[in-house]
Amino acid sequence: MSDLGRLLRYARPYTMALSVAVVLMALAGACTAMMALLIRPVFDRVLDPRASDAPVLLTTIPVFNRPLYLHEVIPFPLHDVWMLVAVGIAMVFLLKGVADYCGNYLVSYAGFSAVTDLRQRVFERVLAQDAFFFESNTTGRLMSSIMNDVDKIQQATSHLLADWMRQTFAAIGLLWVVVQMDWQLALVSLTVLPFVFVPTVRIGRKLRRSTRRAQDDAADISQILQETLAGHQVVKSFGAEKVEADRFRKASLKLRTSNLRYVAQQALASPLIEFFGALTIVGLLTYARRQIASGHMTTGEFTSFVIALMMLYEPVKRLTGIHNIFQQALGASQKVFEYLDREQLVRNKPKAVTLRGFTQSLELTNVSFRYATSEHLVLRDISLEVKAGQVVALVGPSGAGKSTLASLIPRFYDATAGTVRMDGHDVRDVTIESLRAQIGVVAQDTFLFNDTVANNIRYGRPEASFEEMRASAADALATEFIERLPLGYDTLIGERGTKLSGGQRQRIAIARALLRNAPLLILDEATSHLDTESEILVQKALSNLITGRTVIVIAHRLSTVRRADRIVVLEQGRIAESGSHDELARAGGVYQRLHELQYLEADELLGS
Repeated sequence: MSDLGRLLRYARPYTMALSVAVVLMALAGACTAMMALLIRPVFDRVLDPRASDAPVLLTTIPVFNRPLYLHEVIPFPLHDVWMLVAVGIAMVFLLKGVADYCGNYLVSYAGFSAVTDLRQRVFERVLAQDAFFFESNTTGRLMSSIMNDVDKIQQATSHLLADWMRQTFAAIGLLWVVVQMDWQLALVSLTVLPFVFVPTVRIGRKLRRSTRRAQDDAADISQILQETLAGHQVVKSFGAEKVEADRFRKASLKLRTSNLRYVAQQALASPLIEFFGALTIVGLLTYARRQIASGHMTTGEFTSFVIALMMLYEPVKRLTGIHNIFQQALGASQKVFEYLDREQLVRNKPKAVTLRGFTQSLELTNVSFRYATSEHLVLRDISLEVKAGQVVALVGPSGAGKSTLASLIPRFYDATAGTVRMDGHDVRDVTIESLRAQIGVVAQDTFLFNDTVANNIRYGRPEASFEEMRASAADALATEFIERLPLGYDTLIGERGTKLSGGQRQRIAIARALLRNAPLLILDEATSHLDTESEILVQKALSNLITGRTVIVIAHRLSTVRRADRIVVLEQGRIAESGSHDELARAGGVYQRLHELQYLEADELLGS
């Protein structure tokens, strides 16, 4: 019930639409009851040649204890009984159709709108999570939850909610019809309902568990698809098509098993209701023979009662099916609510201030860091100051903590101990948005969107003019190849920029950073994956990028950091040494060893 309550809270902005829909569905339910009442005059007055021209009695209103005649609800002065009944039937069906259509539309509008809000909320919540969250949850599973799980909820809160309201009001109207006709007979007829509802509730609980398993299996398939399609070149290179096809087949068969389990459980409800309904009808027919023979009930009354009862069983059966699918939606909502309830490890403090700029220095004081799932410290007692306008390089063996250290500055993670300050402000005391506005990042694994060249360059500043964008591309030495593309700046570059070379993608990323014009720049292995010619072009573009900015460079190739103002060497999460290239190359420490190894490798390659 708590999960259902949370889902319904998203419908609050659409209360007016739902309120009108409730009225319309109630009217449609009353029309359904009226259909059953109109059966009585058809058999007793229209089809009986001995019938008189007396007013057509529909029912007796219990509250006022007075009869209700058909001519009182028909706004036309008709005296022929058949015409009166015929007009009544036509009006009831027309009114029911209009109310049903409008009510269904309003419920669907409210349901689709509420679920759209929910999906947006989940997406925003996921997007706001820290880097550790994305490392712990695969892309395929996140996509499956945001799309497939929310789709299950959408089905329940739009189509099924409308059907639930329709069947509920129809059941109430028909229940009133059978009770006011013969309450004793109605009571006996409805004694079978507990035998239907109790198993249905138990089935619903199993359905919720089956749905969660099926959604998890669907997420596994999404993950396999995402990995295989994104890594199609690796798959083909290793001839692993059959391996991936088998992997996909196993996941599909597992999903099939979960879905068949769900179908087997859901299908139990319908035959259960139909069996008990058949027993009820047999008993009623036996009772009716005696009542009609003794004159206590007319054929029309009994026919109207039986049809109303049979019509009542239909919404009851539909409601049990709806209940089961609601259970399915609630099962799907569990993972969605897990994401909504997850605490954001990196978030704005309640009174966070806005960082207006970066003009003085970046300071790390006694900073240590470990990942949430590990007891091992990745960084230990790091103290470092980078003055505005300096170029500082971070070097060291793989796994020394260089990228982790850089990721603490824009708060992709928060330091486990110590402080990171920008212009004297602890980065945890300023808003994340204003902090990251001062920082530009160019990484080794450049990510470009499946969009135009122009939109990728403008990503950090969508409002930038064409002239500003083109000037950034020129500074990034990207103008020449961009203007050779089929549509120039309007050319779509494919998923992750696959239509461009590595050097071209990197220069687009540099143009994007130039246009953003952030005062602090982080270059994380920006040239490590490039050939010599592309590296030379990118190095020239980077020279334009770092002019007038504070730069933190992470590099394995020591040749790229020779001109840095200061080189900081990390080893096993600590600062091993610090100084200029010339100082460190002769200091006999880690840097000199790395420097000599790289030149030795280069000599061996040239000798071979």
